[in-house]
Amino acid sequence: QPVSEEFQSGEGFGYIVAFRPNGTRGWKEKMVTSSDASKFIYRDESVPPLTPFEVKVGVYNNKGDGPFSPIVVICSAEGEPTAAPIDVKATSLSVSEILVAWKHNKESLGRPQGFEVGYWKDVEQEEAAEKVKTEGNESSILLTGLEGNTLYHLTVRAYNAAGYGPSSAAVHAATKKSPPSQAPGNIMWIQDGSHVSLGWEPVRPLANESDVMGYKVLFRQEGQSNSQVIETQKTSAVVLLPDVGVYIIEVCAVSEGGDGTASPQIRVPSFSGKVTLQSG
Repeated sequence: QPVSEEFQSGEGFGYIVAFRPNGTRGWKEKMVTSSDASKFIYRDESVPPLTPFEVKVGVYNNKGDGPFSPIVVICSAEGEPTAAPIDVKATSLSVSEILVAWKHNKESLGRPQGFEVGYWKDVEQEEAAEKVKTEGNESSILLTGLEGNTLYHLTVRAYNAAGYGPSSAAVHAATKKSPPSQAPGNIMWIQDGSHVSLGWEPVRPLANESDVMGYKVLFRQEGQSNSQVIETQKTSAVVLLPDVGVYIIEVCAVSEGGDGTASPQIRVPSFSGKVTLQSG
């Protein structure tokens, strides 16, 4: 903190910053001529990061030198990370999501504050990469909002207050194809009390859509928002309606890229039933 004017005791007031690597003899001194100064920056590229220094600050004016402050020990600033993250992996989870995971390289100098993931489409240059950051010791991130059926390249690098470390080698992952746009068609159903037997035509995905892995039958009581689900690999299912009331039933295909377009809704009245579900 600067010395107030009443204690400067004359003209030509300034500061003497003295410092030396911890445990060494002989002080290096630098003059700061501004009486209002509150900091001094010393640059030496040969000093390793986090090197401890003894530091003291004295005062002077035209009459001579004044006293020094007590000695404190401070460390030179941290350097940026020096090694790239290792074991970088990218896994496609859906039509719009890729999970990126990595490990911090313990040999890297400069402790990371977090990591930055860069990603770009195969048809783009790396300079066009989108970037997203993590904080702390997180070792994975879920990228969302990606384009379907698209190959992405991804890199990871550590960062801290001093700057960015080197990027990892690029890894690659392709998002899933889009789910089928065609809804199950020609749905037929027969009701026998609380039993509803359903059948439908199989969905044929387009070339740029994900293959059909099965189907979901969703049903809910009219006026409710949460649906119960039956999953089946067949093109038929039997629904046992739990309670009295009108039920809304719809069917959609299931694929790697997610659920496909749902069929038109069927409204079925139920007069009795038990809470039982089964695949057809």
